[in-house]
Amino acid sequence: MRFAHRAGYQEMMLWTNDVLESARRVYERAGWELVEEEAHHSFGHDLIGQNWRRKL
Repeated sequence: MRFAHRAGYQEMMLWTNDVLESARRVYERAGWELVEEEAHHSFGHDLIGQNWRRKL
């Protein structure tokens, strides 16, 4: 994130799955905002993908 900020980026996006609860708590504490969710099937499971955004 430090590199992206120095390089002039104004925001970053990341993708994760809703089942990764510990990771999601880390993102929230670091200022990331959940902006979109979408169901998908990966790794043999039905999952909910999440897009998170953080302004820099």
